[in-house]
Amino acid sequence: MQKLPTSPSGPQQNLPAPRLLDRVRAAIRTRHYSPRTAEAYVSWIRRFIVFHGKRHPRDLGEPEVSAFVSHLAARGVSASTQNQALSAVIFLYEVIVGQPLPWMDGIVRAQRPIRLPVVLSREEVSALLSKLHGTAWLMASVMYGAGLRLLECVELRVKDINFDRRELIVRDGKGGKDRVTMLPASIEEPLVEHLRRVKTQHDADLRAGRGTVALPGALRLKYPNAATEWAWQWVFRATRFYVDSETGERRRHHLHESVLQRAVKDAVRAAGIARPATCHTLRHSFATHLLEAGYDIRTIQELLGHRDVSTTMIYTHVLNQGGRGVRSPLDQLGPGPRR
Repeated sequence: MQKLPTSPSGPQQNLPAPRLLDRVRAAIRTRHYSPRTAEAYVSWIRRFIVFHGKRHPRDLGEPEVSAFVSHLAARGVSASTQNQALSAVIFLYEVIVGQPLPWMDGIVRAQRPIRLPVVLSREEVSALLSKLHGTAWLMASVMYGAGLRLLECVELRVKDINFDRRELIVRDGKGGKDRVTMLPASIEEPLVEHLRRVKTQHDADLRAGRGTVALPGALRLKYPNAATEWAWQWVFRATRFYVDSETGERRRHHLHESVLQRAVKDAVRAAGIARPATCHTLRHSFATHLLEAGYDIRTIQELLGHRDVSTTMIYTHVLNQGGRGVRSPLDQLGPGPRR
């Protein structure tokens, strides 16, 4: 009996349409957003839909979006978080729903307050580092010595270190940009010794049938053997394995950022520093200390990876010059009687 061709009303037509959040995830992957941005967008879109009783976004409009943003503001959510939520909703309408958004121009974004960064003196940085040991000390030294963000530090790979030129290459930094910064000469020897231990551990993992690492984008498809190569391994590896959900491989991820955050927090307390210093404070201190040393602000902008020099200019306001270098009139009165 001859088999009849499948009609348009056959099984293919009965396949369920992708769910809304699955479409969001697919669209985000296509645009190569960072995993953290993808996670945040999906979370905010889910919360927006739940906030309005799980109604479909095509049935919502400007009043509902404004009500959601106002709800976040009333709950004390920061300006940057409000703007992230609004960006996620805009992405939902422009990319997923495909609905014109002329009314979005009328929604006011929250204004982020201008805050001066916490900056440590050289003596305080030295005291902080003296309270750290092992890998935590090395990572904090890299952050302060090269001006790296926390994630840029934990996501360093072996290939990104150039000892000959004393350079660190930051791949896919904030804004998806690569940049080059310096490798401090004072940590070159400890870093070489650290990599020697990591290489020994990686070789042992390979002999045990493990040793693969997560690769960016579609690199694994293009270079199947790259996942086991030494050049692609994390500089700061986790102590435990995890099972990759897609491949089923047992891998080591990079050291989780919370490990260094806790270590720095404890070191700040142990050093007696009476300010809310964090890992990012090391980056602020890097920039400020370079300015104090007389380096050009454009050079510092490139080292930090700032898109606009106005972002770098904030460090000119925290230089150790007391009120922008102006001498107080009280100090000009000379020594007087103490009361």
